[in-house]
Amino acid sequence: MSTNGKLFVVGFGPGNFEHITKRAVEALQESDFIIGYKTYVELIQGLLTDQTIISTGMTEEVSRAQEAVKQAELGKKVAVISSGDAGVYGMAGLVYEVLIEKGWKEETGVAIEIIPGISAINSCASLLGAPVMHDSCTISLSDHLTPWDLIAKRVEAAAMADFVIALYNPRSGRRTRQIVETQKILLRYRSPETPVGLVKSAYRDRQDIVITNLKDMLNHDIGMLTTVIIGNSSTFLYDDKIITPRGYQRKYTLNSERQPLKPHQRLQKEAEPWALDQETASIQEAYTESTGGVGLLTKAPEKKRTSFEVAMEALIKVKGQTVQQSITPVVQQKIESVFELAVSPGVANKQFTPKQMMTLAEVVGEKGTMEYTPNHKIVLKIPTTDPEVITGKLQTANFLLSPIGDVLTLKACDFCDGEKVESIPYADEIQRVLGGIDMPKEMNIGFNGCGMACYSAVMDDIGIVFRKGKFDLFLGAKPVGRTAHPGQPVAEGIEPDQLVELITNIVNEYKQNAHPNERLFKYFKRAKKIQGYLYQDIAPKIKIEPAPCED
Repeated sequence: MSTNGKLFVVGFGPGNFEHITKRAVEALQESDFIIGYKTYVELIQGLLTDQTIISTGMTEEVSRAQEAVKQAELGKKVAVISSGDAGVYGMAGLVYEVLIEKGWKEETGVAIEIIPGISAINSCASLLGAPVMHDSCTISLSDHLTPWDLIAKRVEAAAMADFVIALYNPRSGRRTRQIVETQKILLRYRSPETPVGLVKSAYRDRQDIVITNLKDMLNHDIGMLTTVIIGNSSTFLYDDKIITPRGYQRKYTLNSERQPLKPHQRLQKEAEPWALDQETASIQEAYTESTGGVGLLTKAPEKKRTSFEVAMEALIKVKGQTVQQSITPVVQQKIESVFELAVSPGVANKQFTPKQMMTLAEVVGEKGTMEYTPNHKIVLKIPTTDPEVITGKLQTANFLLSPIGDVLTLKACDFCDGEKVESIPYADEIQRVLGGIDMPKEMNIGFNGCGMACYSAVMDDIGIVFRKGKFDLFLGAKPVGRTAHPGQPVAEGIEPDQLVELITNIVNEYKQNAHPNERLFKYFKRAKKIQGYLYQDIAPKIKIEPAPCED
């Protein structure tokens, strides 16, 4: 028999032993008393030995909490059990309330330990796909402890704010109207086709999963053991899985390989059905012209006239006047993407015109950012719902547009303000063939139009220097760090008509064989050879202390 009383408030998760925590099992086996709803006690019976069990009915939570505190004050170790998590519609709060009424203080009163468990929103979501990937809320429809008027306000607020919603305790034998009223409220703000998941007895022997939609959800069995998860305006169905994108704001750049669709196509209906018509519109406008987010790659069904519409048309013909139909607006969130790209006046040109600067100010606006980089480009980050407009304006202003990230970037000099024009066509061709393609790690090709190499091409991953009508080639520079060094000179006097093919072959070999995040100089050192050029270690041989950043 225990001499020191203690309260364990245990959440044991969905109900099967595989999903109960080690600490929860320890607490149950350490306890003298197990107190809980009789169904929950039955679920954990296999973990118990000789503990005294006190089980009560569904609506007797307060009496269970009071009995638990009483036994703990008598020196017993007591486990108060809840399915899911004890702090989510469980017993944790009630136990504390009873303690507070008795003047309990943590320093002098009985010890209490809250042991977390997997809540229904999490366990049920795992069976449905990934429906709870964005802001979400849980709402219990039980009015046993909360007035229905308050519950209805919370449902409406959550619907209006476009939360993913998990409904607990949706319906019981005597309490049936709440789920009906909840559906009516939600339909004022969400598409009838909004994906809905119904999970009964998750991870238990009688588990049942139904994937439906908001308008049809009441056609299925919903009871006290059912958790209802309702998607938001961006939730969609794919292969019987409910998926909610991580956010309304997506970040992307210009990149044809990573994104098969062009940047201006990314938010069109055909590309992202879950991003449809992102503005307040009528139910008909917002949903009959779209896929409704249900069939991701399927054609929207043809719109059928409802009996109400037929009646309205008949009434118009009889009365000879138009009857206005009142349609409640549907609240939807704008899906705003952060469009990232780099711009420059051109490969050789380094001079921005006043028109170009004005265009930059216009497209970036108050919310976007501009950053000038050592690569002689300006990186733009622009929150937008219409990147096509942005790219159109930038192209009209004669900007060269480039993606950013782990891509190939050409860094050319200004060719002495365009006076040394002989090698410019080769720089333009390299940009056309290789500029912006995906790489294992960002790669810079430096291109200088004379032997002065004043734009430091030899300090880039691949350095190209035009000299005496031909090209010199440098590979594997380490541009930063205390052991920084220029690229290894691997070839001199490359014929101009051989240059682009050679550089393309070097880039392709690196792209195919390098590890993710492996810079060219590291790959060159590991591979020992690129396109027949042998690696030589030209790193500084001075002895230095290790850098704090482990460079």
